[in-house]
Amino acid sequence: MTAQRVGVVSAIFRYPVKSMAAQSLDRAEIGWNGIDGDRRWAFVREGMERSGFPWLTLRQAPELWQYVPRFVDPAAPETSVTMVRTPSGEDLDVVDPALARELGHGARVVKQNRGIFDAFPLSLITSQTVAGLSSLADAKLDVRRFRPNLVVDASDGSSFTEDEWVGRVLRIGGMSMRVDKRDKRCITVNVDPVTCRKNPSVLRAIADARESQLGVYASTVSRGLATVGDEVSIEA
Repeated sequence: MTAQRVGVVSAIFRYPVKSMAAQSLDRAEIGWNGIDGDRRWAFVREGMERSGFPWLTLRQAPELWQYVPRFVDPAAPETSVTMVRTPSGEDLDVVDPALARELGHGARVVKQNRGIFDAFPLSLITSQTVAGLSSLADAKLDVRRFRPNLVVDASDGSSFTEDEWVGRVLRIGGMSMRVDKRDKRCITVNVDPVTCRKNPSVLRAIADARESQLGVYASTVSRGLATVGDEVSIEA
């Protein structure tokens, strides 16, 4: 069976700390738990430990976009010390209590080696979908607002084409992934990653035109390296 080319990877993002700023990557090793080092750290809100969603996120703290994490050893993200540049320019270890105090909400940091994901370990969106939603929301939207791991330029040039990939296996460079379901969105998409201002029209447009779903979730079928510029093809 000949693989069907459906796009090209235009960007790869990793989020070492849940809800903090994205790291833009030229390439990424993708394993069973998603991109190496992705969402391994998160902050838990005081008194919410037993809730279904204890995490401190952009919902409660839009300014988290201005906290920039990095790995001291980028070649070994799973074991590296993780530092966070605060909005004031201070570098703090992610486990430094001073960082938790600054974030407020009685937060404390936790780590999970399998990643702290809302649903699946990988997320994907096409650049055409972001452009299509920008028209619906009457605003030029930064793709980072949707916190994807992989951004794809779709071959057919159509918005929302990734919906058609649900249930299929995509080959990207040296890895493959199964597209599991559409991504149901929450109010975090209202937060601009640069200004941290909220624009309610973004989620409203997704709710009105897209059944509150935009982009897709995925899981790893075979581990390997994905690189910006890789062809994306339907394998099965």
